[in-house]
Amino acid sequence: MLKITEFGNNILTNITFHLNDGENLTILGSNGAGKSTLAKILCGISHSEAVELFGKKLHHFSAKERSEFINYVPPKLEIFDEYISAGEYLELSSLYSNLTINEALELLDLSALENKPCTTLSSGEGQLLLLASSLLHNAKLTIFDEPTANLDPKKMLKVAKILSSERVQNRIIITHDLNLAHKLGYKILYMSGGAIEFFDTNEKFFEKTNLNKLFGASIKELEGYFVVNL
Repeated sequence: MLKITEFGNNILTNITFHLNDGENLTILGSNGAGKSTLAKILCGISHSEAVELFGKKLHHFSAKERSEFINYVPPKLEIFDEYISAGEYLELSSLYSNLTINEALELLDLSALENKPCTTLSSGEGQLLLLASSLLHNAKLTIFDEPTANLDPKKMLKVAKILSSERVQNRIIITHDLNLAHKLGYKILYMSGGAIEFFDTNEKFFEKTNLNKLFGASIKELEGYFVVNL
């Protein structure tokens, strides 16, 4: 499904990995590790000839093909038209899904915000609107950059359920949240200093010896949850 081979720039070093059909991925790493830079390479926002998607080099895709095959959802909603409403924003996002705009709004409890200007939304509301837009876009592969940032626990749970459901075709999740990564159960790619330090199964990543290697004594497991060891 996805392959990148020996890519490097001034931030990333010798990035090489692949995902088979049906495999999903969680990308973890500290701030500045290169996670978002890698995401932008994978979806073509930053040009590279090293990325292959569904058997075809990404730089050979037409604009329409790229919109059908891959979508990048940023960590923060940014609107350049101060008058555009949440509903109008979703109209622009509606591409390949059978969901209606009303259904997407209802799914994420956003119906009351349909006519509200996007610039007046809270950070959490903006995060949910981005998720709704990704469902309406419905690309074959969606990259979500920090999809649960700024959300309360109840909304985080709702988003986690959607991200692990069939509403999303294939997905790559970028997050700092170890508990979300563990719950999703996807393969893990862990980055540090622009390089890949770990790429393997979810089970191997969360083995105690591996967590100690990557995080030292800063993380501990408590009744099935991973917390900062203060």
